[in-house]
Amino acid sequence: MAETQSDLPPVVGPDNDDNITGLLEVEPSPVAETPAEFKEAYFPPQQQQQPQRTSTLGLSSHGPAYWLVRAQKYSSYAFTVFAASHIANVALIPLATRSVVESNRYLLLTRPYYQSALTEPIVVSLPLAVHIVSGIALRLYRRRQALTRYGAETQRDRKTIPWPAVSGTSALGYALVPLAGFHFWSTRILPMYMHGDNSLISLSYISHGFWRHPLVSFAGFTALVGIGTWHITWGWAKWLGLSPTQVKESESRRNLIKKRRWYGINAVSALVTALWLAGGLGIVGRGGKTDGWIGREFDQLYDTMPILGRKS
Repeated sequence: MAETQSDLPPVVGPDNDDNITGLLEVEPSPVAETPAEFKEAYFPPQQQQQPQRTSTLGLSSHGPAYWLVRAQKYSSYAFTVFAASHIANVALIPLATRSVVESNRYLLLTRPYYQSALTEPIVVSLPLAVHIVSGIALRLYRRRQALTRYGAETQRDRKTIPWPAVSGTSALGYALVPLAGFHFWSTRILPMYMHGDNSLISLSYISHGFWRHPLVSFAGFTALVGIGTWHITWGWAKWLGLSPTQVKESESRRNLIKKRRWYGINAVSALVTALWLAGGLGIVGRGGKTDGWIGREFDQLYDTMPILGRKS
């Protein structure tokens, strides 16, 4: 049977935009197909407005990347509530009262609201764990998708395919994990293990640590505050669609808006960091030694920390 015009290969020529390279159009192989998780970055928004498919349970058929991103996003909401109250207790209130003893009164009044047996897992522990685990799982999932896209079947093939790039915000998050983990261990877990509770842990405990080990304490606290503030600020800029990479203006103004956002986000980060350090280092860090039996309890805790050790 004679082939119709539609069955013939497309004509290669200057008037054929689909074959401008001079190659025949062929059906894509399964390996070359773009996974659903990667299509969002490749196609304009107007091409994505399609009816959402749902499963038999009424849930949307989004892939794992969709749910991991949202788990990471919404877990940060709850933890931000805790971070805001924590900054107020350990930095803003000391900066206003200019006294560690006076600030301890406000800390003891508000701490039960986020350290109770009910609220601490909901506001602190669980959101933080979900945020970290979902971020790592998302990176591993994207790595697996990249290997599938490029058909990496052997270990040698896998080594030739790079891992997904780590953004600056993610890098700050990875650096924050050990710092925040040590802070949580030294103020929550260790007192519970050594003394059975942490009712004595207050701003005076932090001041005592600065007095015992000023260099390590000042360096560690500055790193914790700086990295944490920049990570949170840039993370919220991303969730709000305000990061420089999310600019959707015309090309003529795009670079200008990206610069403004970059400077704006860093300015907010620097302001929050300055306030936190002014109260944390300027007031709490200079609070000095705690005397009496409470000071001896603090010494016992600090003596068990391998990073610090005993005071000479």
